[in-house]
Amino acid sequence: MGCLSAMDLQRIHYAWLLVSLFQITSIAAVTNSKDGAALSALKIDWQNTPKNWVDSDPCGDGWVGIKCSNSRVISITILSSRLKGPFSENIQFLSELQTLDLSSNKNLTGPIPASIGNLKKLTSLTLIGCGFYGQIPDSIGSLQNLTFLALNSNRFNGKIPSSIGKLAKLFWLDLADNELTGPIPISNGTTPGLDMLVNTPHFHLGKNQLSGTIPPQLFSSNMKLIHALFDNNLLTGSLPSTLGLVTALEIIRFDRNLLSGTVPSNLNNLTSVVELHLSNNNLSGPIPDLTGMDVLNYVDLGNNNFDITDAPSWFSTTFGSLTTLLMDKSNLQGAIPAALFSNPQLQTVSLRYNRLNGTLDIGADFSNQLQLIDLQNNSIQAFLDTGVYHNHLILLGNPYCAAKTGAASQYCMQSENQSISSYSTASMNCVPVVCPSDQNASPTCKCSYPYKGTLVFRTISFSDLGRSSYYKDLESSLLHSFGTYQLPVDSVSLSNLRKDSYDYLEISLEIFPSGNNRFSWSEILGIGLMLSNQTFKPPNYFGPFYFITTYYGYFRESSTKSNNSVRLGIIIGAAIGGFLVALVLICAGFYGCRQKRRAERVIKQNIPFASWDPSKSSGSIPQLKGARWFSFEELKKCTCDFSEASEIGEGGYGKVYKGTISSGHLVAIKRAQHGSLQGGLEFKTEIEMLSRVHHKNLVNLVGFCFEQGEQILVYEYIPNGTLRESLSGKSGIQLDWMKRLQAAVGSARGLTYLHELADPPVIHRDIKSNNILLDERLNAKVSDFGLSKLMNDSEKDHVTTQVKGTMGYLDPEYYMTQQLTEKSDVYSFGVVMLELITARKPIERGTNYIVRQVRVAMDKTKDLYGLHDFIDPNINGSGHTLKGFENFVDLALNCVEDSAANRPTMSQVVKEIERIMQLAGLNPNAESSPSTSGTYDVGKSRSGKPHLPYSNEFCDYSGDFLPSKVEPQ
Repeated sequence: MGCLSAMDLQRIHYAWLLVSLFQITSIAAVTNSKDGAALSALKIDWQNTPKNWVDSDPCGDGWVGIKCSNSRVISITILSSRLKGPFSENIQFLSELQTLDLSSNKNLTGPIPASIGNLKKLTSLTLIGCGFYGQIPDSIGSLQNLTFLALNSNRFNGKIPSSIGKLAKLFWLDLADNELTGPIPISNGTTPGLDMLVNTPHFHLGKNQLSGTIPPQLFSSNMKLIHALFDNNLLTGSLPSTLGLVTALEIIRFDRNLLSGTVPSNLNNLTSVVELHLSNNNLSGPIPDLTGMDVLNYVDLGNNNFDITDAPSWFSTTFGSLTTLLMDKSNLQGAIPAALFSNPQLQTVSLRYNRLNGTLDIGADFSNQLQLIDLQNNSIQAFLDTGVYHNHLILLGNPYCAAKTGAASQYCMQSENQSISSYSTASMNCVPVVCPSDQNASPTCKCSYPYKGTLVFRTISFSDLGRSSYYKDLESSLLHSFGTYQLPVDSVSLSNLRKDSYDYLEISLEIFPSGNNRFSWSEILGIGLMLSNQTFKPPNYFGPFYFITTYYGYFRESSTKSNNSVRLGIIIGAAIGGFLVALVLICAGFYGCRQKRRAERVIKQNIPFASWDPSKSSGSIPQLKGARWFSFEELKKCTCDFSEASEIGEGGYGKVYKGTISSGHLVAIKRAQHGSLQGGLEFKTEIEMLSRVHHKNLVNLVGFCFEQGEQILVYEYIPNGTLRESLSGKSGIQLDWMKRLQAAVGSARGLTYLHELADPPVIHRDIKSNNILLDERLNAKVSDFGLSKLMNDSEKDHVTTQVKGTMGYLDPEYYMTQQLTEKSDVYSFGVVMLELITARKPIERGTNYIVRQVRVAMDKTKDLYGLHDFIDPNINGSGHTLKGFENFVDLALNCVEDSAANRPTMSQVVKEIERIMQLAGLNPNAESSPSTSGTYDVGKSRSGKPHLPYSNEFCDYSGDFLPSKVEPQ
């Protein structure tokens, strides 16, 4: 080795000086020693912390997500970062902490420790969309400086701590979407309560299990409350008249509870209310007078038990802002005044299942915004058709439709579902680009890695979901906010609009970076913080919202490193620069070839049916509504290469796997084995049919895959398995009489939709307890449409087809004649009803047939028809008497009549079950309660390990998180 030159020696000396300086400055830490120790302990408690949490000086070295002032840690904001671990006790030692936001980290689990009460300077606590559970500690009432408290979308249980009432500075209270139980806490002179929060504008307590009555003292005239969201709970009793004293109120949601009694007459004093949701309760008395509420946008009073009355006088009042009036099943009678339709902003009027009669006249000056008038199942005899109104009018089920043919019959058909919008952000008049497979094209036609999540709006003041102007305003508002806070956002994209079963609007949001093709850690945290702490204010027709994000794994190297680290990087860079130059030259050729292959693959993905072989499928590209195409590689990724650990079911068709797709949603992936593949045309027909049916009691098709010889269907994941599993005890869920009635009415409603509202109608052909699934609230969803048949106009009476179905459920008339009708599904459903009573299989040991056994054994002169030996012992598990049992048996046996002509229709079945539920003391329009027995959260494994976000990180857990396998569907 030759001698070193003077220049070489000088460079080595300079490098040695830099390294020495770096070591010296590392010793002189900026961070307060106590805070540094607490953060170091926090780093041990949590897995997957940011990559630059390696140095020993969090403040001096700029740890991502840590903000300091005067050497003290004042903020921890680490959102959607795949953190894993508990709510660390070590946080309590950060005595100067003011902001703590750990939102969208599903793998942060466990309870919040009582030591959180030590953070006396905390002003904002945001834990949205994590995996925390247990009781909210009472010590949270010690955080006297707290202004923002958002614990929504976790699994907290137990009662709401009354100590929250001591948080006098609180502006935002959000405990929604948890498992909280018990009454609403009220002060009594010795203990505090929520009534003390007179300066808190936001009460968001929906989607829990709160029970008991609404205390009158909760509301008062000096409250500044503007959002009272108590929807989807188990609240009973009446609405207190004190609600009418809170004149600041703008949004009221008490829908989907068990409320009864009359609506307070002073409600019309609330002249600032824009949205009023009281539907799906058991409210009685007169329909409330809303005359004074002249800024109303959205009114939903449907599915209550109001007195039979003519259309109220306020139907003729001009509401300048009214967009939506929903009053299904409200006991309205008489004629509808034409003045109702002249409200200038009116978009939707739904008055279904009432007693409205006479001649329908919508007048000549109806709103030009009016998109839907749904009056089905009333007693309207005539329609004064001027030929001017050209949007959706539904008169199905009225005398008017009894003999209508030709053009007039257009109003006697079910209209296409109005709650679905196909809106997605369009490109901005730029030249489309083909991006690498791991990048997306922005609306400005640039390839990058977007930050993705879901905006969930708890209320909206419009019902025309297809109106693009609303979403364009939302896009502009988002971009303006990002610009105001100097966040490097190029554009945003909205897509996949849908309303969930709680009537919340969900919108998929993609945020694209500006100046680079990916965000840095600090930029992602800035965007997430703006959306999680309500800094962003959407347009006023979008109500309160929250934002759930997915993990962003494409971080750009942050520019916030310390000078020492940068200098050290220069030394290292100089040393390896020559090697990198050589490596780049070698790789250049490979890169060109790889990019070409990647572009070809992307083009193929953007035209997913380019490989559809007409010679084999005998058909064209499928026409889809809402379902998306998945690549085989994408489904392999989210099922750990279809591993046994991901498997949750198996049948003659193949296997079912559980996975998490890129949107963060859990799905069930049904992969056909090669021996049971359909023809291409049959598969195309099935996915086209599945993509058209949308109902809360039908399992939703998310998408499909048709490539590499695979036929795969992707459904929404339903956590509580099949009805058969619950009846057999396999799932551990105990279904008492009330829950069985709810399962019956839910599945019956799903079938009614297929028979009467789907276009064209659908015969399921394989109704059985294994094809009825139970969601997290034990609502029934009909699944598995592999044998379903569409009823075309030429087949109104029956379809002659090969007999298919499951023995024991099979309609004997269909079996003998091969003539399939909707009544064939009715027969199968009758067998399911008998299963609900007995928990027995339709056929046991090949001979015992449940229909024949019940018919032979029943004696109508005896209590419970003498069927005590047949009744499932678990049916009375909650001490409920079997009210309506005999009616239920009568209905079931009516459904399984040998002759189809003697069987009821499914809509008649639904009405009878609803009547039986009322006999049993149930509100047929209330959703089921969440399951509490024998179940586990879909986000956790049996070992307590949480599911991770999209990609295959959850594969590391060796599959022990999956539920018991479902039986073949």
